Amino acid sequence: MHNELARLTPPPVSGENELEQAAFQQKFNPTITNHPNLPVIDWTLIGQSAPVLVNTPTQLPAAEAVIITWAEAEWAALEHVFCSGSTAMSYADRNKSSWSGWQQCTEDLPSTQPGEGWDYWGEYRLVQIGGKNVLLFKSNTHLDFPGESYLAQMIELLITKANPSLIMSIGTAGGAIPTDHIGTINTVNAGTLYAANEPESKWSEYSNNWQAAWGAVSKPDFSKLLFPVPTIQNDIASLVKQFNSYYQTSYTAEQLNNNNLNMGTTPPSVNNMTTAGTPLLTTSTFVVATTDGNLKDFACVEMDDAIIAMTCKNKGVAFGFVRNVSDPAQNSALPPKIQGSWGSAIYEAYGIYTSYNGALTAAAILYEQLA
Repeated sequence: MHNELARLTPPPVSGENELEQAAFQQKFNPTITNHPNLPVIDWTLIGQSAPVLVNTPTQLPAAEAVIITWAEAEWAALEHVFCSGSTAMSYADRNKSSWSGWQQCTEDLPSTQPGEGWDYWGEYRLVQIGGKNVLLFKSNTHLDFPGESYLAQMIELLITKANPSLIMSIGTAGGAIPTDHIGTINTVNAGTLYAANEPESKWSEYSNNWQAAWGAVSKPDFSKLLFPVPTIQNDIASLVKQFNSYYQTSYTAEQLNNNNLNMGTTPPSVNNMTTAGTPLLTTSTFVVATTDGNLKDFACVEMDDAIIAMTCKNKGVAFGFVRNVSDPAQNSALPPKIQGSWGSAIYEAYGIYTSYNGALTAAAILYEQLA
């Protein structure tokens, strides 16, 4: 199970009947009708040319920057932006589990294996931006599985082998700010690790002085590169109907699409939160931000980045996170299992588009950062 989907899969609730409980533990695959391809990327709009594909060796190479992503839709967006943006990408490619030219990373695997289904750190590909090596890394290692120590070891491996000046994580996240619509992109330089049964004041925060280079993002034509998340009312209504049919519920669009947050804005909002030092929140368990502002002090909620921050800070390596809101803050009046399952449905339908804009923002930052 991918880390973002794990975040959105609620635990069993005592007292549910077996049929209802099974429905909430299985993966719901909704469909939409308005699902255009990802477009060809015109890098000249920000005065740049496409990233250059170079030979990817069978051992981790040195790189000025490492970009890590996680789930398949995020990987597809990373592949499109950094490797294949000269042609359109099909919406169906959001579920691809492999891409040509990527190498599997098995270097220095720990002798103790955590369990079946994990036998490599991730997959990687080398590109160049401005003549500088950038290592793209699709992680197979998460905080929820195989666990914190393995994720920290993976980051240490990347630091040792690639010797980067910057490690950046990108990908989908749950919205935490109650006004953030689907597709909002928040760039941060700090991560807070959620601790169950502890007050927020006790949660550990890891920050650094990295500031996102915002010159390319702030160019007037950058917004032309962004692809508005193609939400339409008919598709949202259809998702509500599919959701109710699958889970045997009777929620309205107003209840699930609370404050119309599942409708994307044009262009998507892109925010540099590194100047204010706003952290994101990392969890290893089922935690959802709601429209009553329970986690409003955080940029978003995701499942890995605070461990990256902790490890990079210990090693003296700069770090930053470019996270896109694939499932906005949930209606606080709904049961937790409904909040999570609706967020998962929205992610499944639109995560490829929100991830594409997040990857574009990360690339624009690197064009400026590595100049």
